Amino acid sequence: MKKYYFAAKQLSNSPPNALRRLQQELVDVTDNPIEGIKVHSAAENIFIWKVAIFGAPGTFYQGGYFKATLKFPPRYPFEPPSMRFDNPLFHPNVYKDGRVCISILHPPGQDKLSGESAAERWNPAHGVRSILLSVISMLNEPNISSPANVDASVSYRKHKENGNKEFPDIIKKMVEKSKAEAAKDGVKVPETEEEYVIRARVRRQQAENEGGTDNGDVGLEEEFYDA
Repeated sequence: MKKYYFAAKQLSNSPPNALRRLQQELVDVTDNPIEGIKVHSAAENIFIWKVAIFGAPGTFYQGGYFKATLKFPPRYPFEPPSMRFDNPLFHPNVYKDGRVCISILHPPGQDKLSGESAAERWNPAHGVRSILLSVISMLNEPNISSPANVDASVSYRKHKENGNKEFPDIIKKMVEKSKAEAAKDGVKVPETEEEYVIRARVRRQQAENEGGTDNGDVGLEEEFYDA
């Protein structure tokens, strides 16, 4: 198992429960990756994770490369992290400044104004894997009942109801723009279903060959998928 260490200053100043939990979760999503997603943390700060989301084949986002940032509070996992796309994403559940608005990222407890039940919102039993799976689901099936971006919600609803092309056309332009970003970062974006799935399998196999997962004091300092 490869080991990566964070700065001693960061380790000594971080809340121990949050630090331990984040170390464990980072190992988990690294050794058992989610299809279409790659993560790493800042070498100097495990409370900030960089995420690369690759658009799934057969969706509007196919071939896209979307970068986002997860920021964890000191009281994690008792408080949820925040997630923001680094570049604008036209989506009903993403604010224009890139902030992701999904139930699992909302503080614990019931909110009568939003209509969300406590079960839908954050609780300490959730983790990064649950968040990232929710984001994938959000991309493929937007929630237009309580949109963060009203314009995107209206556009998406028109497409679903009468085939209006505005929403898919906007997403297509964003995907093409993201490809230039991927090229700049030296990232090869999976285009086919086989490429999309096999990268996660290869990463899991590499982890198994290295002796499996442990929960030691590890961090991660690596790039996204190489070209």
